Amino acid sequence: MNKKIFYTLAGIVTVVLVFYTFQGGFTSPDVTLTTSKPMYVAGVSFEGSMEDEAMGKAFQRVSQVLQEKALEGHPGNIYYNNPDRSGDSIRAFIGIIIPDSTDNLPEGYTLRAVPGGRKVIRAEATASIALLPKKLYAAVFDYAKEEKLQLEEFYVEWFPEEDKGVLEVPVKE
Repeated sequence: MNKKIFYTLAGIVTVVLVFYTFQGGFTSPDVTLTTSKPMYVAGVSFEGSMEDEAMGKAFQRVSQVLQEKALEGHPGNIYYNNPDRSGDSIRAFIGIIIPDSTDNLPEGYTLRAVPGGRKVIRAEATASIALLPKKLYAAVFDYAKEEKLQLEEFYVEWFPEEDKGVLEVPVKE
């Protein structure tokens, strides 16, 4: 009886590890200290709980806008605080990184410019979208700690391809 339980548990663990590996769970982000480039983000502001239904709707709207080709670009967000440090409250701008600031914006969308020329820690990784944010943020925070760098409370993340994510956080000067 004990052997059956052992083999069953071993099989479950193996399946979970294979799935996690397939999702990119063991890939490490590439982290560099670099200079940011200017970007334009078209989207909507959000302030509130990460569990708020409005936040989910903002992400769904991004998907809809991209599917309908109302804007050309890829999902991207600006976060003005770290929810891990401020409870469940988040201040964000959820939208789409667009190549041209003169594009006509969908109804309800506004434009935010992210300035270039700032020293940033940049992390890039390939993994499932469910795993990417945690991997990217952890990599940036670890790098900043190792290099004894202070970070600004300004996080720009984007997803240029399926299963690829990028995060940039400015370094305090």
